[in-house]
Amino acid sequence: MKRKPLTYKQSGVDIKKADSLIEDIKQIVRSADRPGVLRGIGSFGGFFKLAQKYKNPVLVSSSDGVGTKLKIAVLVNKHDTIGIDLVAMNVNDILCCGAEPLFFLDYLGCSKLESSVFKDIIKGVSEGCKQAGCALIGGETAEMPGMYQKGEYDLAGFCVGVVEENKIIDGSGIKSGDVVVGLASNGLHSNGFSLVRKAFSQDELKKMSKELLEPTRIYVKPVLSLLYNNNIKGIAHITGGAFYDKIKRIIPKNLNIEIDSGSWPIPEIFRLIQIRGNIQDKEMCHTFNMGIGMVLVVNRNAAEKIIRQLAQFGLQSWIIGRVVKGNKKVIVK
Repeated sequence: MKRKPLTYKQSGVDIKKADSLIEDIKQIVRSADRPGVLRGIGSFGGFFKLAQKYKNPVLVSSSDGVGTKLKIAVLVNKHDTIGIDLVAMNVNDILCCGAEPLFFLDYLGCSKLESSVFKDIIKGVSEGCKQAGCALIGGETAEMPGMYQKGEYDLAGFCVGVVEENKIIDGSGIKSGDVVVGLASNGLHSNGFSLVRKAFSQDELKKMSKELLEPTRIYVKPVLSLLYNNNIKGIAHITGGAFYDKIKRIIPKNLNIEIDSGSWPIPEIFRLIQIRGNIQDKEMCHTFNMGIGMVLVVNRNAAEKIIRQLAQFGLQSWIIGRVVKGNKKVIVK
């Protein structure tokens, strides 16, 4: 018996629908524009022209995702902020080098492209780009039936920024006697959700979803405003690996950083996770940001001024530690 001709649509991939959705989101994408973008989305590549104001520009790039926080978004069918998380995880990383984000691209892989979900995700990505001052210049959406379970998807993001070569922040100028300024987080941000989902039931996760889905704070504008007028020697984005792994990246080999765990108010959500999961203190500080989403290592004399300047952006911060002689370790007391 002769088989009927198969089509791509019958296999679960609707190219026409995807193309139509791309047309629908062009207005959303344009809302996250900035000088330097040469063409809109829809070409085989995104075009961005680097401004001539830079003398010795160095491009800085990052790629990251949102992790299993996506599981919470799918659980409660709320997808309009997860794109902010995606942008934040990338732009906050390149900010640690002193780089200004220029443009962003996203990747969405799913079992089936749902119009409302897709649009909500892109709205979040666009909002994140606006908060970071970068342009959304392209991306990829892939329908892959059989790769993902029904209703599930994955997100990844790619960011490129720029910094003058002589302004790169790499921690090499950190000295004993410098202090650590901690910048307040919005809660969990986008790390530790595999552990959170082990500690709580599905019903509890649903009840807590508003707090759990609070989008990752984007620190770009307040921190960039500080860089050229203050002695900021090192920046660390407190994500996976938290205090121990992320701060360690910027410590010179002959120094330690000591963190005073009682020097800032720890949000109640972290206490609740620790109790429900029976999690040790060190594990908490190795997994979660504990209320500190980014740290700046600065000259002691500049710390209070920096805290005041951050407050002008509505951002709380505290002196949470110090630099001492040692052997490239982070010690949380």
